Amino acid sequence: MPAPDGAPLVPRPERLDPAHHDYERILAAHAAAVAAGEALYRDPTTGLMVFTSATLLERGWCCERGCRHCPFPNGQPRPR
Repeated sequence: MPAPDGAPLVPRPERLDPAHHDYERILAAHAAAVAAGEALYRDPTTGLMVFTSATLLERGWCCERGCRHCPFPNGQPRPR
């Protein structure tokens, strides 16, 4: 399911395993941050800050660092 701006709300399974014990809490935190227009959200398991898919989509390129919510399916490297 995409966000209003077209960014995906559900990360690819290789980035966040659907079997993760906090999967639903992570998705809820991400969705709330996207809805509020926030660039980051706090991961409910680790406490680390995570970029939202909307923020990454707005940036316009893949940093190739394995971001959980990367909206670029095949990686779209930074323009050189």
